[in-house]
This record gives sequence, C-alpha cells and structure tokens, in this order.
Amino acid sequence: MANIHPYGCFTHAVVRAIPESFGKLSEGGDGVEMDLAKAQRQMGVLTGTLRQKVGLQLIEIPADSELPESWRMEDMAVIQGDTALITRPFKQQRRSEAEAVRRVMSDLGLTVVEMGDEEGGSGGATLEGSDVLFTGKEFFVGISKHTNHRGAEVLADTFRDFAVSTVPVFGGSRLKNICSMGGPDTIIISDSDGAKKTLRMMEQLTDHHYDILSVSEDAAANCVYIRSPAKVNYLLHPTADECPNSIPVFQRLTDYTLLPTACSEAVKLRGALSSLCLLINKKHNY
Repeated sequence: MANIHPYGCFTHAVVRAIPESFGKLSEGGDGVEMDLAKAQRQMGVLTGTLRQKVGLQLIEIPADSELPESWRMEDMAVIQGDTALITRPFKQQRRSEAEAVRRVMSDLGLTVVEMGDEEGGSGGATLEGSDVLFTGKEFFVGISKHTNHRGAEVLADTFRDFAVSTVPVFGGSRLKNICSMGGPDTIIISDSDGAKKTLRMMEQLTDHHYDILSVSEDAAANCVYIRSPAKVNYLLHPTADECPNSIPVFQRLTDYTLLPTACSEAVKLRGALSSLCLLINKKHNY
C-alpha cells in the first residue's frame, strides 16, 4: 500500500556501533589514516541527535569486529511503509551483516522480504541501500559498482505501488554520495559535473517536479531529512568545518531546524550521514 504519511515521518532509527576494525578492508580505506575514537564520537553525536533532539526511538546493534563495514546500515535494507527489503551487497563478505538487521526488522513487526524470495530467484542481483533514493513519490536506483539492474528489478517487484527508475551514478561511488532528499519535494545535489549529469537523467525519467538545492561540496549533498513526531522539519547535514561553503545554502531552509552533524571519518570511507542509520516509521497497530 502506498505511503499515506507525510514524507520523512519516522519513529525509529537503527544504528550499529563502530567496530574496532573500522576502516580495515573498507572501501576507500587503503592508505587513508582513520581515527577510530573520532569515528565513535561522531556516531555518539549522531545517535544523541536522533534520540534527544529529533525524538526518535533508537535501536543500536552492537559492534562486531568481524564485520568492519557493518556501520554502513543504510546498505542493508530498503524500508518503505511496513515492508523491509533485505538487500544483497556487492561484496560477498558484507552479506552476513544482514542477519542482525533482519532480526531487528522482524522484532519491529515489519514484513521482511529477502532478495532471494522473489519468483525465479534473484540470480546475480546486487543492491545496496545507499544507491536508493526514495522521494516519497518514486524510487531512483543508482546503477553503480555496488548495485545492478537486477537488484533494481527486485526492488521494483517489492514496492509495486511506486515507479522505479534506474540512473547511472556519475561522480560518486553510490547515488546518495551525490544527492539526497532535503524535504518532500526537494533534492539536494552536488554541483559537480557528474552529479549534474545524473540529475539530468533523473529529470528526464520523472513525471514529478522537484526543487533542486545545489551544494558545492560533494559531502554536503548527503543529508538526512526527518519530519519528527512533533511535526518539526529537521535536516541533519555536515558541519561548517566539513562543508563551509554549503552552510549558507542550508540556511535558506528557514522553516527547518538545522542539525549540523559531523561524519568526516565515514566520508573518508565513502560513507555519509545517511549511510549510518536506517529510519523506520512504525505504525502502532502491529
């Protein structure tokens, strides 16, 4: 059933603690100096913001040093309404991360769909949630190193009430490295040439109009919009230290509560704010 709630309404956030193995064997980690303690502090600030400022119920999965990339929660599921599609990451070694996520989704009463459950099997499908942009009206799926067309087909089969369009990812490792939603009808996007090329293709494929908020720093293109249970519009975005040129752009959103939230350590590994959590709108009648 199509979403009947205003876009961005969530009740729960699911995160996973930063493991001691953070940065090891991770994308972008080779030759990059990681600061484990800083990453853990940044995760603590994020979780505190989601719980105390936004008012979401927080579910934290314990760290697992055997799973160095398990902090990338967004990759493991695509959630819409009361359905959670458990994804299949490109890297074989990441697929065991799904077990804990699957358990949380079941405990919350969501309908859990596995990528291998659809008729005929999923073949060589790969899908990571960081390649999926849900606008409230439709899905855009970035075709990247991490997500292929078969994965997008599985998503379309799962969420049949919504149009699903595929676009190549230019200028980023995943679609949400270059764009995110800044509200019900607003796409925040990097002004890099690659991101503009992807945006043009999105505009050609959609029947809907979106306002475009262009930011000069790539990291600023990934934000998290939440309409809280108290009906306040929140935007979590990178800090002024990380993206100084983009702060004035965010400040144009005068009816929003802006929440600068650092994620510089995740960005070193091609992560982003949205990759650190899964957001869920849990109905009360489960």
